Amino acid sequence: MTESNGSDARDQRDQQEQEVRAAQQERMPDWEKRFRAPRVSLPDWAEDAPDRSLFVSNATGTYELYAWDRKTGEQRQVTDRPNGTTDGVLSPDGAWIWWFDDKDGDEFGVWRRQPFAGGADELAAEGLDASYPAGLALGRDGRTAVIGRSTDEDGTTIHLVRTGEEPVEIYRHRESAGVGDLSHDGSLIAIEHTEHGDAMHSALRVLRTDGTPVADLDDTEGGTRELGLEVLGFAPVDGDTRLLIGHQRRGRWEPLVWDVASGEETDLALELPGDVSAEWYPDGTGLLIAHSFEARSELFRYDLASRALTEIPTPPGTVSGATARPDGSVEYLWSSAAEPSAVRSTSGGVVLDPPGMKSPGSVPVEDVWVEGPGGRIHALVQKPEGSSGPLPTVFDIHGGPTWHDSDSFAAGPAAWVDHGYAVIRVNYRGSTGYGRAWTDALKHRVGLIELEDIAAVREWAVTSGLADPDRLVLTGGSWGGYLTLLGLGVQPDAWSLGIAAVPVADYVTAYHDEMEALKAMDRTLLGGTPEEVPDRFEASSPLTYVDRVKAPVYISAGVNDPRCPIRQIENYVKRLEARGAVHEVYRYDAGHGSLVVDERIKQVRLELEFAERHLKK
Repeated sequence: MTESNGSDARDQRDQQEQEVRAAQQERMPDWEKRFRAPRVSLPDWAEDAPDRSLFVSNATGTYELYAWDRKTGEQRQVTDRPNGTTDGVLSPDGAWIWWFDDKDGDEFGVWRRQPFAGGADELAAEGLDASYPAGLALGRDGRTAVIGRSTDEDGTTIHLVRTGEEPVEIYRHRESAGVGDLSHDGSLIAIEHTEHGDAMHSALRVLRTDGTPVADLDDTEGGTRELGLEVLGFAPVDGDTRLLIGHQRRGRWEPLVWDVASGEETDLALELPGDVSAEWYPDGTGLLIAHSFEARSELFRYDLASRALTEIPTPPGTVSGATARPDGSVEYLWSSAAEPSAVRSTSGGVVLDPPGMKSPGSVPVEDVWVEGPGGRIHALVQKPEGSSGPLPTVFDIHGGPTWHDSDSFAAGPAAWVDHGYAVIRVNYRGSTGYGRAWTDALKHRVGLIELEDIAAVREWAVTSGLADPDRLVLTGGSWGGYLTLLGLGVQPDAWSLGIAAVPVADYVTAYHDEMEALKAMDRTLLGGTPEEVPDRFEASSPLTYVDRVKAPVYISAGVNDPRCPIRQIENYVKRLEARGAVHEVYRYDAGHGSLVVDERIKQVRLELEFAERHLKK
């Protein structure tokens, strides 16, 4: 065969393979395409080498880290692990990519690093044993790192690590803490801590690199006030001691600038409803403002000298991440319930468009406000185009609990809509984005307060004619999975079916088996340990009400999950089995969810099939 004939044969095979893939995609349902379509995160970029970026993508079918040289256009897959990798940081000089290496999703591991241009991975911090991560900050000198670690034995420790030297412990406490940021010149370290015992509301401390304190800021007053602070970043200027922080002094998240050397605080006092966050522009003269209100978000530039606030135009929907580039442009990750996510730029167009199949869109979301026992509840509703009720309806409950559903693209709810269901997502008390009081309202009656809000929205959905009361599905993952199991027992006549992913099922056993940071959170939510406040744990545990469950139950669980461990789920399942309750359990080899696309599609398919088998026609 001549060289020309060989080339023609290869071209023909390539053409045939492309035609086969195109035919497979044509037959694939839209709901599956949404999961398989390649997507990317907002690219992070190196402070001193802005042409070097790092992002996450599912292009290979598993979420992994990718290096992107913007100057040459070259993209390179950095990690390749069976269960995926999403935790990575680019060093300020752009020379190294740090990534967290755990075992099969158990979140317990070590930091490794790899040269940006490629090469062998190496242990990034010799002398530090495996732990749960508690923050990471990398120095501009190329040899300094500040590493936060959390273990059951030590609580939280923070170490200063320099290449060629032994790690030096600069902070230790039994309560949860984390690395916030390292100053531009590498002389100051900001940490968030909860030494006062309230894991929901952090205080701040700034340390020198030898661990000696420089300044403290604590809005909790020893835990007597429920006000939190967060580190947003040091000013990007050598010798500048200004630290951008978030505070809750007016009942919502807002930014202010704290000079840790002089103690001066500059409150921006922005007249924007809802939560406000910020990050520095690269020259330190302004702030990129991210404003979230009633499930949507928008961007602004704030000039520190003139105190002028200028809107940065973005489409209606949700900006889930944004960054200001050295040229003054802003890149942001945007989506809406109807339109898939894209990385856009104020300089025009899509910044990073992955090749391959494009995700189908979905239906837009509608806003509903329902009067509830604790105030007006915001719910987001999607339903099949042209449909009219009453419809089989899925209450898809978000996790967290300190999180909220927004007008953003989500493949899971869209799959239910494709199959003829209405989908309702409830931003119950405990959700973020509606003020501090709304977020903090669930303390001590954990789970029960959220269910009161969900019940109020359920009542609206039925009486409005949208939802068929005989075909109501309660579902969610993580905290949403917990509320699903709790709801099936506390409200047994309200739900036709329950689908819980990686849930808390037995609160006492979950507390004893979970990672230390979550134990601290549970002590804050419930006011103590199971031994100290047994009645509260019992009242908030799905296991307490398992014998009242009437609806068929589907549970999926990761066998390596450190957040909702498998033993406490098995305890709940045994109780279902003992009374012959209709249930199915799916266990998979990963942690708190899966980063593998095929596995995620399998889980959704099993959920859809379970609903199809058990809902009344």
